[in-house]
Amino acid sequence: MSYLCTLMKSRLLRISFLAFIIASLLACRSEFETVRLSNDPELFLKKALQYYDEEEWFKSQTLIEQAIPFYRGRPESEEMFFKYAKTFYNLNQFILSSHWFNNFSNTYPNSQFREESDWLLAYSNYQQSPNYRLDQTESDQAVELFQTFVNTYPNSTRVKECNEIIDELREKREIKSFEEGKLYYNLGQYQAAVASFNNTLKDFPESRDKEEILFLIADANFLLAENSIYGKKSDRYEDALELAREFLRKYPDGQRASDARNIIDTSTKRLKSL
Repeated sequence: MSYLCTLMKSRLLRISFLAFIIASLLACRSEFETVRLSNDPELFLKKALQYYDEEEWFKSQTLIEQAIPFYRGRPESEEMFFKYAKTFYNLNQFILSSHWFNNFSNTYPNSQFREESDWLLAYSNYQQSPNYRLDQTESDQAVELFQTFVNTYPNSTRVKECNEIIDELREKREIKSFEEGKLYYNLGQYQAAVASFNNTLKDFPESRDKEEILFLIADANFLLAENSIYGKKSDRYEDALELAREFLRKYPDGQRASDARNIIDTSTKRLKSL
């Protein structure tokens, strides 16, 4: 009998403890849920701003969404819309933050928050910039937005960082362009490789890989000649010969100088035999 009483007490204690935990959890949620279900726009906004200051981004965002229909066109809407956009940014939802910062800047062009909104719009696109191997549409959009920011706010303390990010994104585009040319080259698609490398030099004339690119253009022309039908070999060896000579004029002591001389020697022998 004593054993049964002890067992019952133990179970009651466990049940009471669980009930206490559940009640505590419900109590923690009750304020937000009560506000959310209140249908009181002033309470929505008041608590949304409080949650924002407390960095409770999701709660703030949820209540602002409910407040928006009641505050359109009212003075409170400017700060409310800006902070609404920023909750998406702080939640790392950069596609949505980009949309809402753009919307805000267009709706409130003279706002006190306009500069920060334009900055975060550009930065949201920057945060979406993918690995250089992937499509760089977001990177290009970010470059454009940062450049617009610099032009619009030339005295901003953020100009230096804008220029650094622009350089970073352009370097990513440059690497992607160079790697595309190397891919064609490694696959033996030499005409495509030459076209791709020439585009890289056109878009990035001061490329850090310029020496390597110019050598690969000469070598791709040489390999194209090696793999051409008889009727096209002569012209293509001539092209390779001229490109290799041009490379040596620019980089006589470069790392690829001996390889360029091999192209010249071999192309000259091939042309004599032809």
